[in-house]
Amino acid sequence: MQSKIGTFFKPTSSISSYRSPEPLNSNADDSDYGTLKIWEKAEHQYINTYKRRNVKSPQCVDSETKTSVPDDSSGKSELALSTKIVVKNKKRSYAQYHLLFGQSDFLLHFCSTCGIKYARGDQDDEQSHKAFHKKYTCGIQFKGWTRERVIDTPSVEGGRILLVLDSDPSAHKNKVEEVVKMMEKELGSGWILHKNYQAYLFVLSQRIVGCLVVEPITKAYKVVSCHLHERPEESKMKDSIPSSSTLQFGNITFHREAILKKPTNNPEALDTNMNGAILCEEEAVPAVCGVRAIWVTPANRRKHVASQLLDAARQSFYKGVALECSQLAFSQPTSSGMALASRYVGSRSILVYKSSIVI
Repeated sequence: MQSKIGTFFKPTSSISSYRSPEPLNSNADDSDYGTLKIWEKAEHQYINTYKRRNVKSPQCVDSETKTSVPDDSSGKSELALSTKIVVKNKKRSYAQYHLLFGQSDFLLHFCSTCGIKYARGDQDDEQSHKAFHKKYTCGIQFKGWTRERVIDTPSVEGGRILLVLDSDPSAHKNKVEEVVKMMEKELGSGWILHKNYQAYLFVLSQRIVGCLVVEPITKAYKVVSCHLHERPEESKMKDSIPSSSTLQFGNITFHREAILKKPTNNPEALDTNMNGAILCEEEAVPAVCGVRAIWVTPANRRKHVASQLLDAARQSFYKGVALECSQLAFSQPTSSGMALASRYVGSRSILVYKSSIVI
C-alpha cells in the first residue's frame, strides 16, 4: 500500500507545539512535567495593555475622524466626541463693494483745495472731509470770549482783530494752536509758534478767517531791490529786441513789429515772478518787529485781510508807538508772502530775518 503524503513532511515546531490550552491547576503527578507545561503556555501567551487617551476639545479636532477604544462606562460618549468634525475653512464672502473701471483714484480721492485724502462713498470719510474743508476754506468757528483784547483799527469793516499773548489763558492759546494747525498745511509744521509770540486773529461772521504771528527781533537783512513789476532779465531784453523787421517773398512783403508786453496788475501773475532765491545784503540793520507767519483762508483772500492784520500789528506792537511799514521784517517768505510784503511796503527792498534770531 502507498504511504500517505503526510509522512513525507516533518512537522514544524509551531504545529507540534500548538495544543489545546489546559487549565493551569493541572493535577499531574510529575512536578517537572507540570512545570514544563506552564512554561510552554507562558511562552506563547501575549498580553496587550491598552491605555485610554485623553479626550480633546472639539476645537482641537481636525477634519479627520478620531477613534478611540471604548470602555464599559463611557465608551459611547467618548466615541461621539471623538468623531465630531470641525470645518476650519468656512465659506468666503464674495460681496463686491467697488467697481474697478481703471480710475486713478480708486481707493482715495485727493482734494486739491484742502489737501485731504478721503474715500468716496464712505459716509464717515465724506462727512469728516466736508467739516475740515469748510474750516479750511471759510475759517474756524469762534463764538468769542468774555475777555477779549480787541485792536481798534479804522480799516476793519464788519469784523474785529483780537490779540493773543503767550501769557493769556489756556483757552485763548488753544484756539491759536487750532488755527496754526490750519496754517501748517501750507507753511509747514513745527516752526510757527515761538516763545514771546503775539498772535492776531481776524474774526469775521463768527469765524477766524486770518491769523498773524509776530515776535520781537533785534536785526534783519535788506533784500536787494529791483522794480516791482519787472524781472531783471526783462530790462536786458528791451534793447536786444528789434523794433521791426521785413520779410519779402517775390512781390509779397511781410512786416513784423515787436510789441512789448505791458506790466500785469494781476496778483497771481505777480506771485510767479517772485519765485527763486532771495538776495540780501550782508550787513544787518536794526529791526524790532518780525512777521513770523501770516495766513488767510482761501475764501477770504484778495479782500485786504492780510493788510489789515499788518496794520493792527504796527499800531499795537509797542504801546503808544506806531511802526512804519518799512520797519517790519518778514521770516522765510514764500512767493505769495514776498508779493504781499512788496505790495504792503511799496518796494522790493523789504527786510527779512532768520526765524531763529529772537530775543
